[in-house]
Amino acid sequence: MDLRHLKYFIAVAEELNIGRAALRLHISQPPLTRQIQQLEEELGVQLLVRTPRGVELTQAGEMFLEEARNIRSLVEQAIERTKRAGQGKLGRLDIGIFGTGILSAIPQMLHLFRDTHPDVRVVVHTMTKDEQIEALRQRRIALGFNRILSPLPDIENELIIKEPLFLVVNANHPLSRQESVSFMELAKHPLVLFPTGARPNFVDRVMELCANMGFTPEISQIVGDVVTGVALVAGGFGITLVPRSATTLNLPGVVYRPFFDSLSATIDLSCIYRKDDQSAILQAFLGVIRAFREQHGGQ
Repeated sequence: MDLRHLKYFIAVAEELNIGRAALRLHISQPPLTRQIQQLEEELGVQLLVRTPRGVELTQAGEMFLEEARNIRSLVEQAIERTKRAGQGKLGRLDIGIFGTGILSAIPQMLHLFRDTHPDVRVVVHTMTKDEQIEALRQRRIALGFNRILSPLPDIENELIIKEPLFLVVNANHPLSRQESVSFMELAKHPLVLFPTGARPNFVDRVMELCANMGFTPEISQIVGDVVTGVALVAGGFGITLVPRSATTLNLPGVVYRPFFDSLSATIDLSCIYRKDDQSAILQAFLGVIRAFREQHGGQ
């Protein structure tokens, strides 16, 4: 049995007339009659009986009509879902996240994607940079968000935004009374930096910026994440720097101040994905990322 048999039978059963069904199907009556006979032979039951005005359904025919309609509906749904999956509008997207981007830019992009692709299930996994790369290679995630990634032959690294860095100081620190500060202030105070783990990382970026300004900072502590770093500043343990997205951390006892003399004091937020991944859902999400980047001017 093929789907054509079901299509022909449904038409005849609804029209209750071979001639009208043939016109509806745009075929002649003899081949339509043969198709119905073949269907009855395959099922081993009579589905239709002839009457002076056309045909009538047998009890078996009435039951088969219901089942045929159900099958047709399932097939149509399968076709539609397959088309939507091929367009990146249906399925599942696994994403790796880490760091301060989750405090601002990443949720905005996820929200934009959810608005335009409501039938795609987005699953977020907290992973370090190394874990994201391994998960990409094992195809456990399709995309990751991270910062400062060394070039890799099989991984694409696409810039989303460049975030300005902000100084974080204790609310009682003299620098807290300034609306903006000089980057050279970092040479005068011990720094709390983050994170530990894979290099290059945010620590290397800060050291690079300081070297470009002609000094080597005093590092008092290197901690695992931004929250710990900001919390230590709140406790009076030096100062730190954070991307703009982290200024949403409303910890008591700290203030955030921009730099007025270092336009280069920025850090990239990028997305990473396999270079050979051409899946429709990934391409759809990358479209959202690129629209976000254009809207924010890379800043």
